[in-house]
Amino acid sequence: MNYRKEIGTEDNPLKLLTPPGTSEYTMHVAEKDGQDILVCTVGKTILHYDIRSIDDLYQMLKDHGDWMELGSKDEKVEARPDTVEFWARSSENPIGGWYGLKKNFRGRFAMYMPPLMEHLGLAEVTHNKRGNQMRAK
Repeated sequence: MNYRKEIGTEDNPLKLLTPPGTSEYTMHVAEKDGQDILVCTVGKTILHYDIRSIDDLYQMLKDHGDWMELGSKDEKVEARPDTVEFWARSSENPIGGWYGLKKNFRGRFAMYMPPLMEHLGLAEVTHNKRGNQMRAK
């Protein structure tokens, strides 16, 4: 699916809030090396995620069939099994590894992707201070 229209561009990015609702960030689609990628901007930090993660995450959540803990962690911190973050860096996911594309900024997938999935109408996300979860719609 072409997500460029729903997610936005560098000139008109989508504004989102982290699951706890404590931080605002933007997401847009850009092209890098001839491929569409997701660009997530948090303050001055810029993260890149493989755009295939949207469809892959949705399918994984559908197959899982229930709520799954987000478990967001920085790249250098080990993710807990059975969390969205663990899946997003696992050799068992459809791309065989990290959906994050920028070395040293590949983590936090489970912080920034769930609100995007919710915006796209693909998932439900809880919005507690801690221990948030998501499931496919």
